[in-house]
Amino acid sequence: MQGLIGGDSPLSPWGVKYAQQLDKFIQAHYPDDTRLSVWTSTMTRTGQTVERIAAHGRVVVKWKQLDEIDAGICDGMTYEQVATQYPDEYRARQTNKLHYRYPRGESYQDVIHRLEPVITELMRLDRPVLIVAHQAILRVLYAYLTNKHPEECPTIEIPLHVVIQITPKAYHCEEVWHHPI
Repeated sequence: MQGLIGGDSPLSPWGVKYAQQLDKFIQAHYPDDTRLSVWTSTMTRTGQTVERIAAHGRVVVKWKQLDEIDAGICDGMTYEQVATQYPDEYRARQTNKLHYRYPRGESYQDVIHRLEPVITELMRLDRPVLIVAHQAILRVLYAYLTNKHPEECPTIEIPLHVVIQITPKAYHCEEVWHHPI
């Protein structure tokens, strides 16, 4: 948790503790005989987050579409570094986070399109799904599932080390936030 944009870093010490707590949470709420699907991005830290869960025999499916937003030339930088080295880009992103595309990277709008197959598969399933992904990805998925407008995606607060349990109901979704777990 160094405030860097993107990158494929391993779990921080806090992330390791969260992974342990997440495993306990899953075991308590979804025993081994529960048909739970586990989806992650292809990035190192999400794989590390679910290692203990996978050790119980759960199948983990890695989706490239769940990888964090591609920050292009800003990958691995802090927002302060972007503001200093690319002030025009920094201002453009602050002005319109939904449509701003990092140079050689992606916008939130690109991520929305990238996640369409994931959402289609998610809505097709008839069992619980644990999705371990990244801030921008979780914002887009949360916005879709809770019927928020796309413009809200970049500003939705998704804290670290939280489980958001979303259950589809007729004409809405019920949500329960478990934090900290």
